[in-house]
This record gives sequence, structure tokens and C-alpha cells, in this order.
Amino acid sequence: MLRLPAETTAAEVMDQLRSLLAPVQNTGAEHGSPPSAPAQPPVAVPSASDQPVLSAARARQPETSHSADSDRPEHKSPHGTRTLSGITRRFETSTPRMQRMLADLEIAAKHNVTILLIGETGSGKTFLSRLIHEVSPRREEPFVTVACGALPSDLIESELFGHMKGSFTSAHADKEGKFVAARRGSLLLDEIDVLAPEQQVKLLRVIETGEFEPVGGNQTLHSEARLVVASNLDLQPLVEQGRFRPDLYYRLNMLKFEVLPLRERRLDIPLLADRFVEQLCRKHGTAITEIDPAVMAAFMSYPWPGNVRELENVIQRAVIYANGGHLKLEHLPANIVSGTAGPANDPSVRFDSSSSSSQDGNSL
Repeated sequence: MLRLPAETTAAEVMDQLRSLLAPVQNTGAEHGSPPSAPAQPPVAVPSASDQPVLSAARARQPETSHSADSDRPEHKSPHGTRTLSGITRRFETSTPRMQRMLADLEIAAKHNVTILLIGETGSGKTFLSRLIHEVSPRREEPFVTVACGALPSDLIESELFGHMKGSFTSAHADKEGKFVAARRGSLLLDEIDVLAPEQQVKLLRVIETGEFEPVGGNQTLHSEARLVVASNLDLQPLVEQGRFRPDLYYRLNMLKFEVLPLRERRLDIPLLADRFVEQLCRKHGTAITEIDPAVMAAFMSYPWPGNVRELENVIQRAVIYANGGHLKLEHLPANIVSGTAGPANDPSVRFDSSSSSSQDGNSL
């Protein structure tokens, strides 16, 4: 991993990365084409005639709009065919600020540097993390995630670094930590803000030297994984409150990327709505022929506190209740129709969206 002085600014880091990447881009230009990514295995995609006819929102978008579909190299729809490659084509957005951020992120993703993603829950951080891995030279290596907020504080260190048999009461055998499991791939640490001070010290050491010891062990191990860290909180106030180490913050803040909440990129709502309807119709074996304009108007006026994940869940509910034909207001939860922030679905109804390929990806 690229080791940089702690005082290096984000702008300086991006300038260095651009200069490193330029010779590679120029080499491709000299041969008449840009460098190509390794060939991906073919994936069966339904033909355009098999796709539901959706609202005209996608047709109205410029050709540079980006697809969020993560596991198909090509998307065929009534509006044409697009080849998907790289972050800027696979994270769907028409919001200029997001487009600029994604262009910079694509540059950083190709280099051996730690990346920090800041964004609200459900905004797309896990999906972006996976894209960072997939466009990097590490794409053939493992992509490993750790949801730090889902782990008891006293088990986080064992999860990250592993432990030796007998190092604590329930340590009945040696355990490999995620830094080892990631090998030379990528390791996503989500909700990094929950780490205790002593855990932050050990993480800083790994970032600076690549070295760590398992819990209860004396042997120093070396990590070759690339770190992507994510938080739904701005870390700077935590530094000021004494909850986050300044030295770790400065290391992480060199390459920080903000994923905007959905309410700040409303231009993306029609694109995402169409995409989710396509995906979820395939998942549930139904066909929505049109999204009613009143539905899209409700989507555009709702504040979306749950961001992209909430939008996907609402559309999944609507696709199930509509059962083909038009997607109408009557298929939406009352709070979406009224524009009042609240639960995305009736609490008695739970839908599993884990098999869809959204910008939300897995848990964020």
C-alpha cells in the first residue's frame, strides 16, 4: 500500500495519483485504444423484448448516465444497450457533484491507497466499495467486509486481527482475522467510527506499516490488503470530541469521498426507480409496463431518510402489490404518498432485497 506523509492534503494525493495514472492512459492512446479491463465471464441477459416498458425517465437522460447493475457487463433495455465498465458507468447518477466525485474515486481506486467513504446509511457506500475493488488491480483477490457496528466492542479486535486458542474464554481454537482473510484483496471496514481508542491505534499501525499481531499472539503478521473504510458520520467532530484519534483521522482523510444522500441528488430518482423496477420485475417474475407520473412525483417530493435502500424497498413492495401493469399511488406506503418521512414499509411486511444489484449493495 502506498505510504504517504500524514500532512499530505487530499488535493496533493489526487494530483499524485493522476500523474501516476497518466502514463498508463497515454500508452493506451498511442495504440489507438484505452487499456481494457480483463474479460468478464458472459452473463445471460434478457433481450429488450423481455423487459418491462417503463417510464420515459431513462430515455430522457443523457448518454453519460451510469448503471448501478453490478453483476452484468451489459444492460439491454427498450432505450438501447450500454457497455458497463468502471465506477463512473456502474454507479448510476445524473448529479454533477456525484459525477465529479466518482471520476476522482475511479482514479484513486486503481492505486494502492486507503479510501474513506462518508455517507448516510443506505446511500451506496458498500456498493461503491465493491466497485473500488472490481476496478482495481486486486479484482481477482478476495473482497472482505467487516460491519464494525454489528460486532460487540470486545470482539472487533479478534474479528480484524484474529486470535490464538485460549486467548479469551470462548477462544477454543485459533482464528484467522479478516486482514489475513483478505489476502492481497480489499478489506472494507464499515462504521469505523465505533472503534475504541485502543483499536484505532492498532488500525493506524496496520495502515502505516501493514503489521499486526493476533489477539493473544506474539507473532507479527503482515497485511497486504487494500483498506476501504466507511462511516455514516463525519469523523472530524468525533476528533474534536476526543472520540477519534487525530493521527488516524489525518491518515484516512487524505482520500475522503462523500456519497450524497438521495435527497441531494433527486435527478437520480427516476433513473434508480426505472432500474429497480426492471431488476425487481425479473426477481418476482412480473412485468410493470408503466410507472404512473403521480408515483414519480411522490418519489421526487419525498425526503428519503433511508436513501437508495429505502427507495428500493418501497419499489419492491409496489412491484409485489401491483402484480403487473401500472405501478400506481395505491401501491405505495401512505407516508410516501403524503411525503412524510417514516418507515419505508408497513412494519409487518419484510422484503429481502439481498439478491438485487442496487447501488445499496449489501448492508451499508
